[in-house]
Amino acid sequence: MVMENVKRIARHLLMTHWRVGRAFPQDVLTTVEQAIATSETNHIGQLCFVVEGALSLASLFQGLSARERALEVFSQTRVWDTEHNNGVLIYLLLADRSVEIVADRGIHAKVGDPEWDTICRAMEASFRGRQYRRGVITGIQAISQHLEQHFPCQPNKLNELSDKPVLL
Repeated sequence: MVMENVKRIARHLLMTHWRVGRAFPQDVLTTVEQAIATSETNHIGQLCFVVEGALSLASLFQGLSARERALEVFSQTRVWDTEHNNGVLIYLLLADRSVEIVADRGIHAKVGDPEWDTICRAMEASFRGRQYRRGVITGIQAISQHLEQHFPCQPNKLNELSDKPVLL
């Protein structure tokens, strides 16, 4: 257990902005933004993609998990604050190569944890192969299928959250 914590801290300390930029260069971020925008033409859900390179030392010493951090980011980015309670956060903690999906109560009640976990594990498999663009796009498409089924497009739909990926 102690050795795992030391390894995790080392991974986070070695995760630089340069390494995040190498995994997600501007062309990949633009592709992700376009994929979110395209997805949202087919439903009234709201998608948000956030990449965080590493946690702070304080967070690591507190034992903050990727899931706990994703819940914090969900609140900070106000993904929960959508008209139909159908916002979905895709959170990637790059140092851990951990993906978490946090869905607002409206869509979560219709989809549930097992399906979100399946999408996360598929994305992580792509990331292990350093196929970041493919992993994110596949995740967006899978989430979009659920949003299309449960929250189909309506006239005069508002885009409540920015489609632009967030790098923390």
